[in-house]
Amino acid sequence: MKNIEKFIEESIDNIRDDRAIASAMLIDVMKHIKTDDSKHQYFGPVAAKYLETLQRSNEQLVKIISLIQKKNSSQKGLSEEDKENIYDVIRNKE
Repeated sequence: MKNIEKFIEESIDNIRDDRAIASAMLIDVMKHIKTDDSKHQYFGPVAAKYLETLQRSNEQLVKIISLIQKKNSSQKGLSEEDKENIYDVIRNKE
């Protein structure tokens, strides 16, 4: 059980780091786009990728939170499905 808690904590830390990096890069791209409208065609797809990264991290957080809530409400431990979901989140991170 400690391993799962360790993985959850590590996953959340990684999600936070990814969000911070993607947010900073998105702000930088937006600055470039604002300087010249013609740059939008070049930087628009890059901005979209950063937004996708932020969305994926939101989905990962929601999944982890739902697993934790499920665990806390049942007090019977994690089901095999819950464990697989956690490992999926971790594998997707790598």
